[in-house]
Amino acid sequence: MIPLRILLAEDDQRLGKLIDHMLKREGHEVDWVQRGDDAYHYAKASHYDLFILDWMMPVMDGVTLCRQLRQDGFQCPILMLTAKDAVEDRVQGLDAGADDYLVKPFASAELMARLRALSRRSKVPLQEEIVQVADLVLNRNRHSVTRGGEEITLTSREFALLDLLVQNKGQVLPREMIMERVWGFDADVTDNTLDAYIRLLRKKIEPPGAAKLIHNIRGVGYTLEE
Repeated sequence: MIPLRILLAEDDQRLGKLIDHMLKREGHEVDWVQRGDDAYHYAKASHYDLFILDWMMPVMDGVTLCRQLRQDGFQCPILMLTAKDAVEDRVQGLDAGADDYLVKPFASAELMARLRALSRRSKVPLQEEIVQVADLVLNRNRHSVTRGGEEITLTSREFALLDLLVQNKGQVLPREMIMERVWGFDADVTDNTLDAYIRLLRKKIEPPGAAKLIHNIRGVGYTLEE
């Protein structure tokens, strides 16, 4: 099975940790959130190959989230997890746009089999490997960045930060989301650390005379615009 980028939305700590560990052990990249609204923000801010959504979550339940994602044009497979096993509940989840439905408790082997089936059925194109904003070009395959044809050397963290901003060009990304996506949930990262990385990144991709690309939105976060 080709490694996937998966968004897992599950508010049960024990089950969430188990699924997160299982998926990562299989080589998948996983972002795990515990609230429906957080899952929605993550989906809007990044690219995923597949969503795993729990039915019952705080703020926004899985069915509402699924329906909203489909209304927004998201086409990647969605697997719903729930303790509800009545036929009408399954119909509600599928009508909201879910591709498959797994009733708790379930065996880990069954979960992995469902994911393999969904990944085979997925017709979502792979994430772009080369992205251009103005005269800035980011190449994921080569892990390289150029501006105006000039090669720019970035650390892996700087590249991840720039990649996130480029993928969401024109959108304002909150500080908390940037830190979680680039450093991870459990990392001891402060606003000062993020600001320091932004300054270093600006020095490298915004040489004297070049147009500014990264903009600070006071009190919120950062955005990248042409």
